[in-house]
Amino acid sequence: VQLQASGGGLVQPGDSLRFSCAASGRTFGSWPVGWFRQAPGKEREFVAAISCSGGSTFYAGSQKGRFTISRDDAKNTVYLQVNSLKPEDTAVYYCAARDSGSCLSTPRWISDYDYWGQGTLVTVSS
Repeated sequence: VQLQASGGGLVQPGDSLRFSCAASGRTFGSWPVGWFRQAPGKEREFVAAISCSGGSTFYAGSQKGRFTISRDDAKNTVYLQVNSLKPEDTAVYYCAARDSGSCLSTPRWISDYDYWGQGTLVTVSS
């Protein structure tokens, strides 16, 4: 399976963006999917995860309120909506999928995931 992340770009503080993670090669409706990000000079960090069928979601503590993860299994796509963007949100955003373990989980560790997209860059600057 291949994951394609998109939706990044140059935005201003306060703007909103919706990232998309589209899967090809097979459907990933039965897999948990997560979003991570990596800011310049920093380690990759967990942002949010969603279980199969969207029954459960989990967010990193610092992301609650501004970030919303969702999925549309008919389109084989997972989304990450980010509102009120801040300069510190500048990063490459990656999506990842897990095809092992319980589909009801919301994994939050890099090592939990089996497939990764290539990342999409968002720069928040005025």
